[in-house]
Amino acid sequence: MGCCINSTTYVVTRYPFVIVECVSATVEVGIFTRKLLSFSTLMNGSEKEEQPLLARSAGRAKSKYVLIIHGGAGTMSRKKSTDAQLKAYHDALCVALKAGHEVLKSEGEAMDAAVAAVVALEDNILFNAGKGAVFNTAGKNELEASIMLSKPPASHPYVPSSRRGFGLSLLTHIRNPSRLAQELYLTPSAAPHVFLSGNNAENIAESLGMTLVDPSYFFSEARWKEHRRGLGLPDMPYPPGSHGSGGEIEENSSPESLGSLDMYSTGTVGAVALDVRGCICAVTSTGGRTNKLVGRIGDTPVMSAGYWAEEWEIKSGWLKKAWNTFTGKENPSKMAVGISGTGDGDYFIRQATASTIARRVQLLGEPIATAAQVAVETLRRDGGIGGVIVLDIEGNVATPLNCEGMYRGLIREDGVAKTAIFEDEVLE
Repeated sequence: MGCCINSTTYVVTRYPFVIVECVSATVEVGIFTRKLLSFSTLMNGSEKEEQPLLARSAGRAKSKYVLIIHGGAGTMSRKKSTDAQLKAYHDALCVALKAGHEVLKSEGEAMDAAVAAVVALEDNILFNAGKGAVFNTAGKNELEASIMLSKPPASHPYVPSSRRGFGLSLLTHIRNPSRLAQELYLTPSAAPHVFLSGNNAENIAESLGMTLVDPSYFFSEARWKEHRRGLGLPDMPYPPGSHGSGGEIEENSSPESLGSLDMYSTGTVGAVALDVRGCICAVTSTGGRTNKLVGRIGDTPVMSAGYWAEEWEIKSGWLKKAWNTFTGKENPSKMAVGISGTGDGDYFIRQATASTIARRVQLLGEPIATAAQVAVETLRRDGGIGGVIVLDIEGNVATPLNCEGMYRGLIREDGVAKTAIFEDEVLE
């Protein structure tokens, strides 16, 4: 289509932005002709005649920001659920999505957006992370978290690209483990490693000004009963400082009083965000699995198992570039993905699930939906329950699962929060 300016028609091709001046305002150039012109320009090497109309970064259009989250996967029962239960979970997912979206819409970092979303889930007693985390066989909460970026955040250019991410395990006093993972990732001088656990990680947190909480903060009555009954023990006694011991008691009007939808507590919370600069960040947090052995480490803090984020260059030959130009497709120079998993962590570890998804996308050229679906089907064949959320640099998302449900949500630039719980529900 032409546009008339001072009786002269300018035809703008889709890519690589060649401007062709016509001698008459009545001249029209068809789509096929325009593509031939663009193709010819590329093949003849006449780049000096091209005049880009829009600023482009790294060979691709400006990123659209996206945030996708999960709140755990397991054996949710639609038949046994109530409207109040479903509303509580959907509302909680929306709160997390909105928290991350507030960061992204102001052109904030993917890192900050993903952490904001996960913190909202850690603070909600309905989920197995932070407050409301499950108990191990000794009746204690041992928390895990991780963070990983496809490239260093623009706000912290001193972080080397080789740092990649940070994992934490065996935490007992950090209110929001995801915040600590972020803080240690950004502070190589305090923690030059990529994985820490236990008391020393929390000592460093305190030295960085982070507040520690008493372990009783994480207590929830529903998780405690789940723990005791799983061991064949009576519900009482409750741990010191909690229900029945003069500590904080959840009121009947609290979300916990509605009961959990998940009958198989292996849930984990996570978020993957894409910001306007094309950076992807994956953040994951969990209490692990109910009645895990003391000192057990799951997939959440294990890089390549429960989380992954990566960027790589796309090397396309001239023929592919020419074909993309001829068919009106972009010629991106980079690809990036972010993955966060939830479910039976031992299976995720054995199969390196998160990084395997990235490898299939990178080496086989599979769409993220295909690569992710293959991964969860592999988990299923081996007996593992779980699901993953995956996001790529173009804003494509995938949320496959191999069980009855996975709490999940998606929000894009329009600010509309979309949530789903059961397997047959879709986000888009």
